[in-house]
Amino acid sequence: MSLLSLILIVTVGAPDIEAMQRAYSEWLDYTVESRGHVSQELAEAWNAPKMAGRAFVLMQPKSKEPVYLRFVQVDALDGYVPMKTYGWNAIEILVQDPDGLAAKFERPGSPFKVVGPPRPLGPNSPIRAMQAVGPANEVLYLTRVPPDFRGGPAKTPVDRPFIMIVGGPDQQAVRNFYKDLFGVETSDPVMARITVLNKAHGLDVETTHPISLARLSDRFSIEIDRYPPTATEREVRPGEIPSAISIVSVVVPSLDDLKVPTLTPARKITEKPYAGRRVAVIRGAAGELIELVEE
Repeated sequence: MSLLSLILIVTVGAPDIEAMQRAYSEWLDYTVESRGHVSQELAEAWNAPKMAGRAFVLMQPKSKEPVYLRFVQVDALDGYVPMKTYGWNAIEILVQDPDGLAAKFERPGSPFKVVGPPRPLGPNSPIRAMQAVGPANEVLYLTRVPPDFRGGPAKTPVDRPFIMIVGGPDQQAVRNFYKDLFGVETSDPVMARITVLNKAHGLDVETTHPISLARLSDRFSIEIDRYPPTATEREVRPGEIPSAISIVSVVVPSLDDLKVPTLTPARKITEKPYAGRRVAVIRGAAGELIELVEE
């Protein structure tokens, strides 16, 4: 049985918080749930002391699903290219009309750049998806699923994140990490085209890569991709969190039962949406940061 039940927050490190708020509110209909500055306690939980006092905005889809995007101010990192480093690399979000969004993103002034036009996942697949890059170099997979899809389709034109994509050099090590620590079963790898990954690494757009799915619950999954040899570890400024997609927060029944070293000791965090729950952060097998929030 999986100890991970739901994804609570996806944190994105961004140089310009106001630009992120405008982009997601005006173009994706997200609303501001809260805003403020990172507390000393949260910065210590992240083992990122320079993040204390940094501005953040917490946003929620129009559907009011309790799955949040949190944009936190980080200093710009020269040379960062989406999909070329290990760790968290994309947020897959439920949408109703990927073709309409692609057309919208082509308008003048759009903060989102289409890097993979809408296509079905495979021959005769009812799932249709597109890929775009946002203002902080975060990659979004915007996906329409059928009404009978496990966990349900989008309730609003742009709804909640439902899959997080992690990439690394050793896919089996990442699969074993989630299975051994959290009891999450992962599917056997299958070969799939990843357009945005191919473009980042200068490969033919039809090149396929092994991907595996770790299903946390009916509503949430983690896609585990094996990245090409040209991928590298992500550079992080000392004392900060990574740029772009930085941390994924997941809910666990108890922090006491997990046999894994945390970056710093668990501590209670009062701000939304933690509401006084204990929080600790661990590092995954691909270098990804996972924030564990006690249920």
